[in-house]
Amino acid sequence: MADPKGFLTTDREVARMRPVSERVRDWNEVYVPGSLLPVISKQAGRCMDCGIPFCHNGCPLGNLIPEWNDYAYREDWRAASERLHATNNFPEFTGRLCPAPCESACVLGINQPPVTIKNVEVTIVDKAWDSGDITPQPPERLSGKTVAVIGSGPAGLAAAQQLTRAGHTVAVYERADRIGGLLRYGIPEFKMEKRHINRRIEQMRAEGTKFRTEVEIGLDIDAAKLRKRYDAVVIAAGATTSRDLKVPGRELNGIHFAMEYLPLANKVQEGDLTVSPITAEGKHVVVIGGGDTGADCVGTAHRQGAASVTQLEIMPRPGEERSPAQPWPTFPMLYKVTSAHEEGGERVYSVSTTHFEGDEDGNVQWLHLVEVEFTDGKLTPKPGTERRIPAQLVTLAMGFTGTDQENGLVAQFGLELDARGNIARDADFATNVPGVYVAGDAGRGQSLIVWAIAEGRSAARGVDRYLTGASALPAPIKPTDRALTV
Repeated sequence: MADPKGFLTTDREVARMRPVSERVRDWNEVYVPGSLLPVISKQAGRCMDCGIPFCHNGCPLGNLIPEWNDYAYREDWRAASERLHATNNFPEFTGRLCPAPCESACVLGINQPPVTIKNVEVTIVDKAWDSGDITPQPPERLSGKTVAVIGSGPAGLAAAQQLTRAGHTVAVYERADRIGGLLRYGIPEFKMEKRHINRRIEQMRAEGTKFRTEVEIGLDIDAAKLRKRYDAVVIAAGATTSRDLKVPGRELNGIHFAMEYLPLANKVQEGDLTVSPITAEGKHVVVIGGGDTGADCVGTAHRQGAASVTQLEIMPRPGEERSPAQPWPTFPMLYKVTSAHEEGGERVYSVSTTHFEGDEDGNVQWLHLVEVEFTDGKLTPKPGTERRIPAQLVTLAMGFTGTDQENGLVAQFGLELDARGNIARDADFATNVPGVYVAGDAGRGQSLIVWAIAEGRSAARGVDRYLTGASALPAPIKPTDRALTV
């Protein structure tokens, strides 16, 4: 145990954010650079090194949290990095983007603020990069086997890195023009600067992983040809089919899926565009959906100079503390104020969109909504609560319904789907097609980045065993595993 009295003598302290007036004028990460280093060792010392560390249960990666907390407290950053990377290929991604179910499961969190696990994690990995402790790990020998990975999000990258290090020759296919999947084009720069992705890609290239961009399997390459070319295939194409809102006026100009809006803003930051074709500048913006993607749209609209930003959520506003229905160590639904929400705008709960209203040129101008309530387990409109709000740009951030089937990938492979429309797989992450495996949201459905990385690592073990007859690669989860709930 790092500091036997740390949780008694040290209060929780998290990373400081730059002032709102400063950060909304740029696209840099919202946190004050280097602000964690003066405090993070003491924060790591708050870890109690529990006999049963429930943080392990909260994290599907099985991160060795008490161990690297101890090393961070002692400022042995190299050892901390080794322990951190033992279970997580990309802790700089999870340390910035994960909602930290490990902290919700922290034993200290029963009656005190939990350990700042996420902040400790990102400090360790950033120190490791700065110190040169993160280097390529090419395999000692090649197996002679080849693997194609379809999709370069966190699941695909994790699977690719594990399989490359196991000695297989791996090529990652990505339909976008850059590697990273939703990490690249779905996550705004102010949440994670893309330099973090770029240096991981360079590490993977040095290890031997090949990358093929602007190639969509199903359209540019037939799935049957891909199967003949490679000994195994991992499908990590994500759950990219956005949930639509089928109400009158949906066809009006200015109504876009979040994944139409956010990638264009990221392309501006990549230098591909001078101005986004879909911009919030000077407009009244409405974001439909109260989750993380909705918050990303809010923060992006602020930086583009929106006249106003309103975020709508059909569910009631969550409480600010755990309810008895969501006891420790489950991951509770709590009212969260993200960096984007701190920057302004209005959040409206328990409302449903009835229709959109446009001008004579077919551009959306108003959004009509009604308040809703739960009645007999169903959401029903409340009479007399109809109203309209100005809306010159509307983004739909209501989640995703499954992997893309329009490009022909699912049909060409002949893949079976489960009852939820995800690609079905067995205990080894194998599909009904021999040699074809699935990892991440394509098989699990929309989920968190830690589950995606865990899926990629686990699927890699299944592929390695298929190719060689045995595998020493770790498999932190099973396809049927789910987050800890009541």
